Amino acid sequence: MDLRALLAGLAFVAMWSSAFTSARIIVVDAPPFLALSIRFAISGALALAIGRALGQRISLERRLWRPIVVFGICQNALYLGLIFVAVQTVEASVAVVVASTLPLLVAALDRIVFGMRLSALAVGGLAAGLGGVLVITAARLGAGLDPLGLAYCVGAVLALAVATLTVRGASAGGNLWMVVGLQMLVGGAALLPVSILLETWQVTWTASMIGAFWYTVLVPGLAATMIWFWLVGRIGATRASTFHFLNPFLGVAIAAVVLGELVTLRDFVGVAIIMAGILAVQLSRPVPAPVRT
Repeated sequence: MDLRALLAGLAFVAMWSSAFTSARIIVVDAPPFLALSIRFAISGALALAIGRALGQRISLERRLWRPIVVFGICQNALYLGLIFVAVQTVEASVAVVVASTLPLLVAALDRIVFGMRLSALAVGGLAAGLGGVLVITAARLGAGLDPLGLAYCVGAVLALAVATLTVRGASAGGNLWMVVGLQMLVGGAALLPVSILLETWQVTWTASMIGAFWYTVLVPGLAATMIWFWLVGRIGATRASTFHFLNPFLGVAIAAVVLGELVTLRDFVGVAIIMAGILAVQLSRPVPAPVRT
């Protein structure tokens, strides 16, 4: 891995991990679904404008419309929608720990749904990741962690795992900005009627909320997405995915520094176990299927 790819991977994981902290700041002063709908509208419009300036067009191949809709609903509407609701009652550090188990969950669903054989290292990684989550959440539940908020986090990462498995292997070709922008607009369109039905549109325009909102639009929303696609194109999806093992540590650290969330020794132990589990799953090699005679 060259230095540029290393720096890009570290930048991506820092941006992704910081999104939970900025989300918690936003939902203090704004309804979560409304904030996300506006965010997706702005991010989507910016992505389409950038794509247009680069000569890209919306006339995409038919095979790309399915992943656009699936990702727009599962990743943007369901995953981020549930995360934004969850961080109203749970700490950002808890949300990022649960969301960081995505590589573990995808590997487990690969085995359950598609029958993919896992190596001993991958199985050990799955067990370690689950154990690390239990170490953290069990202690937090005893200290008053909202069970419903935790359930929202679990539902969010399940939605993202399903989206990942459903559209895996789809390529945007030369219209990447268009695909990214359309996914965001789909997510915003899906959340807007939910916001109209369930939320009171009352926003407190604080400097922290405005700053966190624009940070979320531009950094995790646009910059991190494009860095990720660049990184995958440069070093491949498997090697790029290894950066995810840093998410629990960085997410918890950013929440502690920015929001002042309390981090205990037990949290550090749980995060270390999760990181080891994710790394083990990402580094494990697929087990060849048995030869049938």
